[in-house]
Amino acid sequence: MKTSRSHKKFVIERVQTGVRMEKRLLKVLKALAEFHDLTLGDLLEGIVLHAFDGKTAFQKPSRKRIKELKRFYGLDLDSRASHRLTEAGEPGGPRKARSGPMPRGTAKVASVDAKKAASGRIVRSVGHRRTTKRKRRP
Repeated sequence: MKTSRSHKKFVIERVQTGVRMEKRLLKVLKALAEFHDLTLGDLLEGIVLHAFDGKTAFQKPSRKRIKELKRFYGLDLDSRASHRLTEAGEPGGPRKARSGPMPRGTAKVASVDAKKAASGRIVRSVGHRRTTKRKRRP
């Protein structure tokens, strides 16, 4: 029996991840996942797979719901903001009070949820490794 592509099952392995995301954006995503009776992970997988194919992930009714949820949660960001987001405490962004001293010494990233480096800033990712910006000594 021949199965169509849309009915084919794919066996996958999922991993737990510690992704950091803008707070209001996450609220909208969680509400949208609940609206569609999906887990947040399932929703994100669908969005990313559609994006990789250059397709829109949402039909008109879902886009209308997203617009309502963005207004409800005060999310005023759109795709034009994607490369201009600055986290509180970073240069060019608002300062955020620290709850305690920052760790000293070499940066150690123990897990996927990326603990902050000794300098408090992760500058770039290289493959799966993370590097930090260090001040040069004279």
